[in-house]
Amino acid sequence: MKTERLYYSDAYRTTFEGRVVACVARSAPAAGIPASYAVELAASAFYPTSGGQPFDTGTLGDARVQDVIDEDDGRVLHVTDRALEPGSVVTGTIDWARRFDHMQQHTGQHVLSAAFDRLFSNRTESFHLGAESCSIDLAREVSAADVARAVDEANRIVWEDRPVSVRFVSEQEAAALPLRKEPARGGTLRVIEVADFDLSACGGTHVARTGGIGIIAASGWEKFRGGSRLHFLCGGRVRRRFDLWRDALAATVKHLSLTPEELAEGIERLQGENKALQRALRAAQEKLAGYEARALVDRGTRVGSRLVIVEAVADLDAAGLKAMAAAAASEPGAAVALFSATSPALAVVARHANAGVDAGAVLKALVGQFGGKGGGRPDLAQGGGLQGDSAALVTAARELLSQ
Repeated sequence: MKTERLYYSDAYRTTFEGRVVACVARSAPAAGIPASYAVELAASAFYPTSGGQPFDTGTLGDARVQDVIDEDDGRVLHVTDRALEPGSVVTGTIDWARRFDHMQQHTGQHVLSAAFDRLFSNRTESFHLGAESCSIDLAREVSAADVARAVDEANRIVWEDRPVSVRFVSEQEAAALPLRKEPARGGTLRVIEVADFDLSACGGTHVARTGGIGIIAASGWEKFRGGSRLHFLCGGRVRRRFDLWRDALAATVKHLSLTPEELAEGIERLQGENKALQRALRAAQEKLAGYEARALVDRGTRVGSRLVIVEAVADLDAAGLKAMAAAAASEPGAAVALFSATSPALAVVARHANAGVDAGAVLKALVGQFGGKGGGRPDLAQGGGLQGDSAALVTAARELLSQ
């Protein structure tokens, strides 16, 4: 039988008495995974996942409600962590903090969507209420000016504290109403009205007055399927996001010794300085690589006509290691393998054109033995993530280059 949905008429109801109609095991306990049960009640105040809004959580007696499912036949199933006796009456308790958060977000969505529709005839195609933020998909692309204007209009409605009412209408009555969006189904419809601003068919939970939304803020938007996806926050989520940004801004301002007004320009300046330093560092590394390469060549071992150079080098990044290997490989007959002294290790294999070695094949063999990944050409190959101590890497590379 269909479940009587108590949240339809009173979204602020947090406790209720419900008779258990059925209880079926969904899964048996397994290693580290507890059993779960599907509990059907004659009446429930728990909202099931539906219409872009997530389910409520809470308890039924001493059982914890982990999910709430909206069945096609009108039943609401409560997924619990323990069985409940059919025929018994249990007390249901809704997690109010989660419920009210969803009420703020969902009602805020109605107001924000209505603002875009009224100001720009830009229809909301879909809505998603996530754990951290919400989004609406708009039929057309929006500009920053459009978003600012719509958010201002939506907050005007919030701060006027207009009543939000719920009523049920027949399909025929609905056809005569100026609904913002065509209903997705027929039959009796539940209609949510924001006084003199929005009228929409909706089964979700909503605040009683727009003032309960608190505030609506857009956190970002992007092009999406020919239109725009707008991310937004309402009520308590705006305050929590503000707290996060406030603390991050305060720490950044402190570390950079800048005022908030100077921050964007200061970061841009620091990025430019960092790029200049990186260029200078690369030039210095290349210059140093030339000197160090000479020493590497002097320490190399002759194997026939080939000069085998294998070492683990400290204090060089991938670019410096590559520059040094390439410089050493400019020596006629040189076959070079250099590793970082850190673990997991970086590796570069290089050779002179007349050395008779395939650098890519040597690196592949090293990766096969020590793990990691990489690749390259016969004259130069590089990789990273090689496991093993420096002595083992050097020994293996020397053997491969001496063949």
